[in-house]
Amino acid sequence: MSQPTATTGKPNTLPVVFAHANSFPIGTYRLLFSLLRQRGIEAGGVQRFGHDPKRPVTNHWPHLVDELIEYIEQQVERHGQPVYLVGHSLGGILSFQAASKRPDLARGVLLIDSPLLGGWKANAVGLAKQTQIVASVSPGKISQRRRTTWASNEEALEYFRGKKAFAQWHPQVLQDYVQHGLEDDQDKRSLLFRREVETAIYNTLPSNLNNQLRRHPVRCPVAFIGGRSSVEMRQVGMEMTQRITRGRITMLDGGHLFPMERPEATAAAIEASLLNMEQTILQKSAGSTHK
Repeated sequence: MSQPTATTGKPNTLPVVFAHANSFPIGTYRLLFSLLRQRGIEAGGVQRFGHDPKRPVTNHWPHLVDELIEYIEQQVERHGQPVYLVGHSLGGILSFQAASKRPDLARGVLLIDSPLLGGWKANAVGLAKQTQIVASVSPGKISQRRRTTWASNEEALEYFRGKKAFAQWHPQVLQDYVQHGLEDDQDKRSLLFRREVETAIYNTLPSNLNNQLRRHPVRCPVAFIGGRSSVEMRQVGMEMTQRITRGRITMLDGGHLFPMERPEATAAAIEASLLNMEQTILQKSAGSTHK
């Protein structure tokens, strides 16, 4: 189910569709969106990928890409022009695939700690999926055992505060995650993003991006913002990302979840990356006009 979450602010110059990371519904990014809005950037996106029965999680995530494209189409119609696609982790890969499939919708793509999987590592992941080994080596082996219910928001907040993955989060972002990442379930609070969906997403990571790009090249600029201590970057590697972004790479302190840890720095880096791509587009357009 796609739900617009952008709120009205001052007129934005860079329309943005934001795609969330696996297991973190769009409401988790409320503070980041507020900080972007202060910079003249309006962002919103699909509430949670993978939960629409008509758009199930399958190998390479094609139905999730279609779910994102449907939302992008609404925003392109609203703004009367292609929009920037910004995505964190899962969301970055979906955004990249959407730009490949529908280049008419994307003005630029910004990958937030979403390294592109290519080369021999992509082949290894493809083989792991075929042989079912992937379930024992992907993050899904952890997510399938994840706790899902708490007695109250207060209990959930204390639980997450004690977890290493959440220890460095900005306090407001953690509050937003508990408020918008959980839902009422009888007399308890349960994860809005179901753990079986999270696990399925991990176990079907796209390993065909090279083939996709050969058939449908991305025609817009692509940029990348990464966390200096991101384990995901080291695991996936950066060769394909460096080639596709042509050097448009920014690094921030923090790990894979740096948008939750350092939302102010993330908002500034997003703005800088978008303005850089916008300048590239305008210069290219001016050059074409003068020919």
